[in-house]
Amino acid sequence: MNVLVLNSGSSSLKFQVIATDLERIKQHKDDRICRGEVEGIGGEAMIRVQHRADPSQKFTASLKDTPAALEYLVRYLSSEQSGVTEIKDKSDVHAVGHRVVHGGELFKESALIDDRVLEGIEDCVDLAPLHNPINLQGIHAASTLFGKDIPQVAVFDTAFHQTLPEYVYIYAIPYDFYGRYRIRRYGFHGTSHRYVAFRYRALRGLTREQTNIITLHLGNGCSAAAIKKGYSVDTSMGMTPLEGLVMGTRSGDLDPAIVDVIARKENLSSSEVETLLNTKSGLLGVSGHTNDMRELQKKSKEENNNQARLAIEIFCYRARKYIGAFLAAMGGADAVVFTGGIGENSPYIRARICAEMEWAGLHLNATRNEQTVGREGMISTDDSKLLTYAIPTDEELLIARDTVRVIADEPHPS
Repeated sequence: MNVLVLNSGSSSLKFQVIATDLERIKQHKDDRICRGEVEGIGGEAMIRVQHRADPSQKFTASLKDTPAALEYLVRYLSSEQSGVTEIKDKSDVHAVGHRVVHGGELFKESALIDDRVLEGIEDCVDLAPLHNPINLQGIHAASTLFGKDIPQVAVFDTAFHQTLPEYVYIYAIPYDFYGRYRIRRYGFHGTSHRYVAFRYRALRGLTREQTNIITLHLGNGCSAAAIKKGYSVDTSMGMTPLEGLVMGTRSGDLDPAIVDVIARKENLSSSEVETLLNTKSGLLGVSGHTNDMRELQKKSKEENNNQARLAIEIFCYRARKYIGAFLAAMGGADAVVFTGGIGENSPYIRARICAEMEWAGLHLNATRNEQTVGREGMISTDDSKLLTYAIPTDEELLIARDTVRVIADEPHPS
């Protein structure tokens, strides 16, 4: 089965085509046919397509909206020019899997999209007003292009964290707000945390019940998850992705009274302050220059830039602080797992985060850490009590696998 995986953004469309079925999933022989993205939808869009290990093809096209982008993309994949011989026309796409940001309390696992599921995603729009409407656009665009009969599956960022205990997800504010407005911790990056937890136990030969780890998804967005006996029991992001770790442009945790102070001092509305905390804070806000960790490291080391150094220190300290908190909350863990663009590719940041964690039995192997970039591997010493791994995430693969399992009405435990 050729599964088209879609991640719809406000002006972008990321995609992969993965050939898989129940037997391939069991044997871990999924076939990644092609991948790419469309950026700048609404104008002259930049399109990138890569077929297997071939060099990426890059070109532009005028695309007014998501339906136009998807139609153009599938038409291009079907052309001889693309080199994607597995897709001769749109009928060679057999199912579509969608990343959907928010499933609220309605969706505890991935779901076959029908009218009921569409209504549920719409009901969660007030929880993710910037994301769920865009995800719905992608679903409707696929229905229009491929027809109503093609199976589509929604894979929710929040679903993995629906196992949080009530005392973890309820905020200490008047309880009525939870009942009236669904104000609670939901957590995000669930698909990523779920995937690396699965890969960790596969690498270690463990059962789900034996999986007790802390996962750190570190990219432009960052989150931590406490996974006990294979299930999420705490996570750093909250009702929105703003809470928790310091991120590329998000502040993470802060005193809520700061919102009113900034609003009064800068003559801003609360929504304008929220935008500032989401888009102009974090690494970008502290450094005053960039949210790119590679550039920050360069400016810190080569230019001795104090604000770049400070941004890195705050970022690493906050991550280490969450590791300590989750170790206490879980009663200990067996491993810390790094993933995401920074977590997978920056030995320096991993080392900074793990510094002074010897008390917990975490001892990095410097050579392993330096050599483990963009690939799976243990980066701690063999005798560490708290093992440490770097595992590249693969949310698209998990979405494709969930799509197959949901269509086949098979359980999807990974």
